[in-house]
Amino acid sequence: MLEKINLEKVLFLDIETVPQFPDFSDVPEHFQQLWEKKAAFLKKEEEQTAADLYERAGIYAEFGKIVCISVGFVRNTRTGKQLRLKSFYHDDEATLLKQFIRLLDDHYNTPYHVLCGHNAKEFDFPYIARRILINGLKLPNALNIAGKKPWEIAHIDTMELWKFGDFKHYTSLNLLAAVFDIPTPKDDIDGSQVGAVYHQEQNLERIKVYCEKDVVTVVQLFLRYRGEALIDEAEIEVSP
Repeated sequence: MLEKINLEKVLFLDIETVPQFPDFSDVPEHFQQLWEKKAAFLKKEEEQTAADLYERAGIYAEFGKIVCISVGFVRNTRTGKQLRLKSFYHDDEATLLKQFIRLLDDHYNTPYHVLCGHNAKEFDFPYIARRILINGLKLPNALNIAGKKPWEIAHIDTMELWKFGDFKHYTSLNLLAAVFDIPTPKDDIDGSQVGAVYHQEQNLERIKVYCEKDVVTVVQLFLRYRGEALIDEAEIEVSP
């Protein structure tokens, strides 16, 4: 039962990923060949090339990298709830991953702590775990699911909760926000533009703000699932 989950034990998160290189021509030759094989399964039109499809490389942990992980902490107060946001973002992926791992190891390292995101079981959680290993780092307990029974894995996915057992069903976070009348700030970018904002504009701060907005929406959606009031915008704080 969602109502029994202690919100103060839940770490809400979202990640932003980009292709590892600005352009397909910058990719090392060996990885170009590997991407060409991958792209062969992705193209919808015969004339599409591996270079044309390289902008999608960011969604695959083998060809992309994480540039931002934003997290949210909910705290109960005498007047309601407060949400604090913090982001780990850096051009050097290992740097932000080490910071995120330190957070998990220090504060989210017991069976009572939970990680929560939207489509996170299919994307965010495995992507983070894969990139941690690729960077030669040790998996934190919260992401190390090998050998664990399903009920021992403390991961919540707001998209999975909405499926109600319908494994074919996909619902975007934006759609659910609209369905549940969750106010969301008008974004100047969407997920498909993150790669260009990073590689062409080199505007990591803009990506960080976008990522934090998604975390806020995930938190508010989770509260809607519990039949609880949304957190007021005045009660949302962004940590430096």
